[in-house]
Amino acid sequence: MTTQTDQTSTSAAATSPEGRVFAISKSVNFEAAHHMGGKPEGHPYRNVHGHSFVLEATVAGTVKPGEQWVEDFSHLTACLQATAAKLDHKLLNDIEGLEVPTLERICLWAAADLKEGLPGLTKVAISRPSLNERCELVL
Repeated sequence: MTTQTDQTSTSAAATSPEGRVFAISKSVNFEAAHHMGGKPEGHPYRNVHGHSFVLEATVAGTVKPGEQWVEDFSHLTACLQATAAKLDHKLLNDIEGLEVPTLERICLWAAADLKEGLPGLTKVAISRPSLNERCELVL
């Protein structure tokens, strides 16, 4: 039979994050326009059009003793907001590296922009919720 003391010590060990690997994610929104050059006349992607985008980043790592987290969410948020600000209310085709702004290329571009500030970055996702479309880049 387990005593109350045994349950308390087991629970404390089971809920300690130190030394464990976690992945945390945060997302931010931005609005942008683009077009897909090279499409035939009359193709809907050929014309400039806009979307509401969601940029999400995942950071993974081991919780170090005394820190209690993998990454401070406020730092993760600030990094994501800085990247999103570079895309927000822009014509994506005009941004170097996004001349052909597919979701795959936006993921690659965002990952490169985020990597320095988030060394534990493991995944970047871009979605267009109104179209139920999502692309994930696993790093």
